[in-house]
Amino acid sequence: MVSVLRILLTPVLVVLILAQRRETSYLAAGLFALGALTDGVDGYIARRNASVTRTGQWLDPLADKLLVCAPCITMAALGTFPLWATVIIVAREVAISILRAVRGFRGHPMPASKGAKVKTLFQLVAITLYLLPLGSWADPLRLTVLIVAVILTVLTGLDYVRAVRRARA
Repeated sequence: MVSVLRILLTPVLVVLILAQRRETSYLAAGLFALGALTDGVDGYIARRNASVTRTGQWLDPLADKLLVCAPCITMAALGTFPLWATVIIVAREVAISILRAVRGFRGHPMPASKGAKVKTLFQLVAITLYLLPLGSWADPLRLTVLIVAVILTVLTGLDYVRAVRRARA
């Protein structure tokens, strides 16, 4: 249910970003942060109640990808988020989602690595910084956090590919 909530938050988030008003920017950042926090809550509830389900294992990463990719694409279309970062983030998320789905259908699930969890944290912080109407003083901070997020995005993507190749050997 928590994953479904995150998926349903995504179109609302996009509409708030598209409004391009100071008030809606703060609201979008708050909603995005709420969505990000529910990811941790979702995992905690599943582990605490030992209620890990196949549907949850599929929905949770999907919700994460939508929550990350939708604001990146929307802000890039508006020119408020770097296009190069959007391309790298979305390409990696789509590629790894496909790889994860193929492996899952073949009976070889790919749980998120610790590095991927750190990557997600940096992505969430970077996106939140770009959602907030902070002004140009925050540009160096935004860019620094984004660069770290993109580097981790690439490295963790390569780690997944290497892990799959090793598993085949």
